[in-house]
Amino acid sequence: MSVAAAGEPAPSAVRKRPKNRRSQLALAAAEMFCDRGYHGVSLDEIATAVGISGPAIYRHFPNKYAMLVHATRQLVEAVLAATDLPADGDPEQRLDRLLAVLARLAVDHRRMSGLYQWEWRYLEPEHRDEFRTGLGTLAARLAGPLRAMRPELTGRDTYALVRAALSVFGSLGTHRAAIARGRAEAVLRRVAWAVLRDEPATPVSPLPESPPPEPTTGPAARREILLAESIRLFHRHGYHAVGVEDIGRAAGINASSVYRYFPGKADILAAAFYRASERVAESTAAALTGAADDADALHRMAGSYVDLTFERSALVSVYLAENNNLPRADRHELRKMQRMHVEEWVRLLGRVRPGLAAPEARVLVHAALNLVTDLSRLVRFDRRSGMDRHLTRLTLTVLRA
Repeated sequence: MSVAAAGEPAPSAVRKRPKNRRSQLALAAAEMFCDRGYHGVSLDEIATAVGISGPAIYRHFPNKYAMLVHATRQLVEAVLAATDLPADGDPEQRLDRLLAVLARLAVDHRRMSGLYQWEWRYLEPEHRDEFRTGLGTLAARLAGPLRAMRPELTGRDTYALVRAALSVFGSLGTHRAAIARGRAEAVLRRVAWAVLRDEPATPVSPLPESPPPEPTTGPAARREILLAESIRLFHRHGYHAVGVEDIGRAAGINASSVYRYFPGKADILAAAFYRASERVAESTAAALTGAADDADALHRMAGSYVDLTFERSALVSVYLAENNNLPRADRHELRKMQRMHVEEWVRLLGRVRPGLAAPEARVLVHAALNLVTDLSRLVRFDRRSGMDRHLTRLTLTVLRA
């Protein structure tokens, strides 16, 4: 072994590059995408999070999109590997083991589960299909023992109930409410079982079409048209894929004319969020008016939220998906309004279930609201599916679990 001569500085230690740097980068990227939105994160910020320079990131990924693809694959592969359990034995025990694994994964990957919820929208069709295939494999693993336990279920019913259970696990990543790890796993597992034991949705006959609204004119009407078209476009394509030119074209005016009504695209998004908050508050107030007691009020709130989701599907979807793209001041204010709405549910649930701890109540409320969003999207907000009536009952099942 060589020894440095007296008075000479010792040679500096060679810093080895971690073998899992690629995975570290993908994990950091996934957490940041979920926290701030895919478009709200730069490669330099991801590099800084793992302690490397911006240019060094290109040794591992050619661009940010490649990191999103790798992160979603990593999440799906981790879930599929953990749920690859023996398919023998009692179906109820098999299903319980799967639910226990999924509860643990939901807690472990809480900060990146938004990839399942919203960020996968930015994948190209090829990678989106890959993501859906992985999700389908997971659903099939739950569907097998569930059908064995409940042979009366159709394939469609089984899939809907499985998606509801997966929504429960995914809901933990949609909020930051504090809860102990063990308690979170126990609540999620308990709620998933309650959902899987619930009755399936019953299709109904087609509803009569509503008459088109009467045309209106004037500046206020033009602003409403711009807002409505913006919400529709943001819902269909995502905020960042829509330009002011697209909004103007959809509303039948030039792009420059849009600025007569809104200072910029971000202000249109903020207006959409305030509109959604108003609708939620109005819906809640209407539901609580005339309630016979707290249990009746909870039932009315569940039905009212489901109705709002189906009637204002684009608005509700934008409200839930595009929070990270709001101007900072509006984002802070609107998140405060969202928390107040959740707390109203929590207080009401606490009165209906006096022994329920507040942390558990918050997890239940978020699970119920997330389930409404996920399953209504599953049927494309079509009331003929019978999903709206099913969701009102299922929401209460979650809250009472």
